Amino acid sequence: MSLMEDILRKRASDRHADLMDRVYRSQSGIYDLTRKYYLLGRDQLIEALDPPPGGRVLEIGCGTARNLVQAAKAWPDAEFYGFDISSEMLKTARKNLAHGRLTDRITLFQGDAGNPALAMPPALRKFDRIFLSFCLSMIPDWQGAIRQTMPLLAPGGELHIVDFGQSEKLPPSFRRILQQWLALFHVEPRKHLRRFLTELDCETGTRSEFIPQYRGYSWRFVVRLPAKEAPCSGEA
Repeated sequence: MSLMEDILRKRASDRHADLMDRVYRSQSGIYDLTRKYYLLGRDQLIEALDPPPGGRVLEIGCGTARNLVQAAKAWPDAEFYGFDISSEMLKTARKNLAHGRLTDRITLFQGDAGNPALAMPPALRKFDRIFLSFCLSMIPDWQGAIRQTMPLLAPGGELHIVDFGQSEKLPPSFRRILQQWLALFHVEPRKHLRRFLTELDCETGTRSEFIPQYRGYSWRFVVRLPAKEAPCSGEA
């Protein structure tokens, strides 16, 4: 990557960080209370993580650390890490960890999903489980974020994703109102996410599982990295 590309990426990251801080500066303290009614599917993702004993788990876009707290309680033998681009959300996250007495179990960083490796020290750049919960819909280059995340998975590791789906089995009027409301928070459901992960499977040898939930209100995915590299079969 050229110096100019580095500069442009850094500027884009700074702009996105500023935007997220503006969006959440007044909401970070009440985020968990208000979002529990419509961020549906997070707990199913946590239940499915099943990290190996002593395994490392990373949440990208950890926000208030609500999910990390729940996951640390569900999987007490694992190590947990998280990062977020918003300093405002991380302030609340650190308070939540202190309140839950989990500062020794969960480590937080500030960083950009567009270049996740730079969010943490080199010694921590391999994980058995990585998850993204309702944040791909807020990441401008969401495809690039997924591609940048895959090298952080250890052999046999899994990437878990949950986000807004296309509400494909819900009334059209509901879909329209929901999308208009989400746009107020700079949230855009990624309608091509399933197709992108299918293409990624062919490119990298991963195997993706698609799990629609709540009549398509949310989509959940598990992307499994083989323990050894496997050639693409040519099938989508």
